[in-house]
Amino acid sequence: MATDIQDTVHAVDAAAVMGLLAARPRVLALGEPTHGEDALLDVRNELFRQLVEEEGYRTIAIESDCLAALRVDAYVTSGAGSLDEVMARGFSHDLGDSASNRELVRWVRAFNEGRSASDRLRFAGIDGPLEWTGAASPREALTSLHGYLARHLDAGLLPCTVRTLDRLLGADERWTEPAAMTDPARSAGRSAEAAELRLLADELAALLDAQTPHLITATSREEWERARLYGRTATGLLRYHHGMADPSPGRMARLTGVRDLMMADNLLALAERGPTLVHAHNSHLQRDVSSMQMGGRRVEWWGAGSIVSARLGGSYAFFATALGTIRHRGVESPQPGTLEGLLYALPDDVCVVDSPALGAALAGALASPRASAWFGYFPFEPAHLTATDGLVFIKDIPQGRAASI
Repeated sequence: MATDIQDTVHAVDAAAVMGLLAARPRVLALGEPTHGEDALLDVRNELFRQLVEEEGYRTIAIESDCLAALRVDAYVTSGAGSLDEVMARGFSHDLGDSASNRELVRWVRAFNEGRSASDRLRFAGIDGPLEWTGAASPREALTSLHGYLARHLDAGLLPCTVRTLDRLLGADERWTEPAAMTDPARSAGRSAEAAELRLLADELAALLDAQTPHLITATSREEWERARLYGRTATGLLRYHHGMADPSPGRMARLTGVRDLMMADNLLALAERGPTLVHAHNSHLQRDVSSMQMGGRRVEWWGAGSIVSARLGGSYAFFATALGTIRHRGVESPQPGTLEGLLYALPDDVCVVDSPALGAALAGALASPRASAWFGYFPFEPAHLTATDGLVFIKDIPQGRAASI
């Protein structure tokens, strides 16, 4: 069996990744089982460089605020702002503190220097303006969408004025109340104003779609696509706030589902632009149903990857990442009999595994997934092998820096 398993292992490079696929996907998803480790991002960065140079990929997307990421995209495409500024304001979830993310932004900016607009690399966030502590006010998305439409359409077509939006939105603090994450009664998501805003957001988004031929001609496809992003974000945020005010037992399942639907919609829009590498947590990108323990209860939802895969079929590919150790987090050598334990015994420090072939070689020999000593690390589910195009394995994650490939 060991020989069969070794035959499924390859170096992590663009040629090996593409060699496991029938065709170049429009969305190539690379998952990670934990956040905050630059070693994982270094593997992502090098793979993206190769995909750009060898396979024509022109967009990288990460699990970060889609609106904040517009600042990063403006910097890498036109030099707007400064590197320090975009690292501070262009990321959510503290991702701007990552040295590897900084290196990625610097490299993309250098690559784009002197290139035509059609050949430049693009940067995108797929997440909503969300944090575990709550959700942003829908103000930026709603007023940006309204402003775009007001500049290019007759005022009589708009369902409201910006003053109406301001009145209904009120103070941003009512939307960003941290206590609302755990106490539905503290959320403004089911207030009368929120209900009216949801209707207006829907009408504004519908007006944008209905006026597409005029708006693309009057502005540009680029500006119209940005307005679509504002529309998706406004309606998604209002839906999320509505879910935060839900006192029922299904509250967290609905919130995780709404968040991943926002990610999926953003990914599908990026796929229309061209081949995209997306990097996010395995649970967001996998084809199987996602789950986690929360408050002593198992929460399940369909992640962005499952939704995009259902829509794109073979144009979506998913490579999960599994790890051996993160010793500085208390994750020691994997237990014998687990998938990670099997891969840890191989000589490769970093490799990509043909998941279907590995599954066939194992023939169901692994009885249970690995147990994690740290809540922030999600071991790979062996049952997911058949729904995964490849599995990147990194033997040891060093504290603070890189795993080389």
